[in-house]
Amino acid sequence: MAYDAQTPAPPEALDVAQVVKANYRALAGLFALRLLISALLVAIPVTLSRVTGTNSFVLILPIVPGMFLFIYTVYRLLYGLRVSQCARVLRTYPLEFHPRVVKKRERWTRYGNVFELRVTTRGQHGAPLMLAVNAAGRRRWPEGTEDGVWFAGDLPFGGVMVVPGGKEMFFLKPADWDKTARRRDEADPERRARAEQARLTHRTKRAVMMRPGA
Repeated sequence: MAYDAQTPAPPEALDVAQVVKANYRALAGLFALRLLISALLVAIPVTLSRVTGTNSFVLILPIVPGMFLFIYTVYRLLYGLRVSQCARVLRTYPLEFHPRVVKKRERWTRYGNVFELRVTTRGQHGAPLMLAVNAAGRRRWPEGTEDGVWFAGDLPFGGVMVVPGGKEMFFLKPADWDKTARRRDEADPERRARAEQARLTHRTKRAVMMRPGA
């Protein structure tokens, strides 16, 4: 990809293995923190009750949110793992720098925040609207996307977006699967085979963007 004087040069290329490791660590840290908080909310009231010999409602009250947080954490673990899916895409496609990403809006779902965005390339038009979810389970939109992002994949099929720095990774699929069907049908056999290898050839519904294998 050529860059003119008005186009910033891409940042230093990322180490894919390090990107995946960083996101596995972030995912593990997120769940470890939530499990720790859950354990404290349950353990502290129980300990105080035994030490004081009382069964006060006030002491028991924190156990309820602790249990709910534990259940929610397990729920997000079952439906929120995308790192392994992103790793598969990164093993299949190289990372290419795109100088502009535009976030249109975001939606809260029980599986995680779903972002609507376009990953554009200078000189090319008609970039499809994409849905994106953070692979490590974070809900916030990351900083550092203003000057471009790394992308691995094939936009009509989907792919992985990595923010410069390599600590934020997103799984992407077309927002309107049917609308992009023609582009997939026009793809040559090599592109289709590659998308199949990365498991990007199936529809992904908005409500289950965070579900592994969707």
